[in-house]
Amino acid sequence: MDKQLIISVGREFGSGGHAIAEELSKRFGIKLYDNNLLLEIAEKNGSDAEIIQKFDEAPKLRILSRTVRGYNNSPEDVISQLQFDYMRELAQNGESFVIVGRCAETVLKGHPALVSIFVLGDYETKLARISEKYSLSQKEAKSLIKTTDKKRKSYHNYHCELHWGDSRLYEVSINSSKLGIDETVDILEAYINKRIGK
Repeated sequence: MDKQLIISVGREFGSGGHAIAEELSKRFGIKLYDNNLLLEIAEKNGSDAEIIQKFDEAPKLRILSRTVRGYNNSPEDVISQLQFDYMRELAQNGESFVIVGRCAETVLKGHPALVSIFVLGDYETKLARISEKYSLSQKEAKSLIKTTDKKRKSYHNYHCELHWGDSRLYEVSINSSKLGIDETVDILEAYINKRIGK
């Protein structure tokens, strides 16, 4: 790809946002960053990847953390800032990539190569997808959706001015339940191609 392209994908749990991000990375031939972002950061800094991953997209526990002279003892905050700095570095170095979550639409806001997307879905469709994917009962799937989205929302809203899922944060908000994953990717691919002037 001649032009730099950065695609950020925010998503509701169960919407298929990660599958959509994977397919977009294949279609555009660019790297996908999700949990592997932390592995690269750990490798670069000589840190323990397992420890770092425990705090991935985790909201800060305010009761156990404090800030003194601008320095914070919260591991959640430290890991978040490492990810944000690494994303900015990748963008500044001209790398093209797809990034899932991690407040990327806000962290990289204003970058000319950024296309920001939010994937949502109908509740029943998300419930069915999570039940099947993780072999869960309806009750278990409902609980997992609720806790995962609550965690994502809390993480995002702590680090960003506008709230998670707020359409003003994204160029495109799309309900993947209406046309399914493949056709949703087709629409997004067409939009991105138009957007980057292909």
